[in-house]
Amino acid sequence: MDLASMIRDVPDFPKKGILFKDITTLIKDPKAFQTAIDMMFDYCKDMPVDVVAAIESRGYIFGGVLAYKLGAGFVPVRKEGKLPAETIRVEYSLEYGTAVLEMHKDAIEPGQKVLVVDDLLATGGTAKATIDLVEQLGGEVVAVLFLIDLTFLKGVEKLKGYDVYSLIKF
Repeated sequence: MDLASMIRDVPDFPKKGILFKDITTLIKDPKAFQTAIDMMFDYCKDMPVDVVAAIESRGYIFGGVLAYKLGAGFVPVRKEGKLPAETIRVEYSLEYGTAVLEMHKDAIEPGQKVLVVDDLLATGGTAKATIDLVEQLGGEVVAVLFLIDLTFLKGVEKLKGYDVYSLIKF
């Protein structure tokens, strides 16, 4: 199945000049969604994964299912102020400013093997911030998994030294 053909382009979203890659057209199609999950699972099924750390919000779509299939725990990585208990935080740069990601302080135990999951790799800032959170807690990132990699933004360069895999490259 050609998963790339299932992604809708939305021009000028969220602002003029951006060509947004909309995954809702892929995930609403049962066969395409199953194929994407199966391909992601095939990539990581033999890895030692204790916890899947998925990035808000579209990363949850894939991360929750993968955690279930792997028999692993699920940890949500959220924007600032969204988690109810004590958190750790990382501020990181975006192309237009800064942002903050948080994770519960007790989300990952030292030595746990962690799979980081998100829907899209762009500049790599969000994924690198998530890796930093995992490592602050003593977790070991076994892989960083995406549905889409926007290769022209070279986000993979921020993730050097990590096992990075994407199903679709634009």
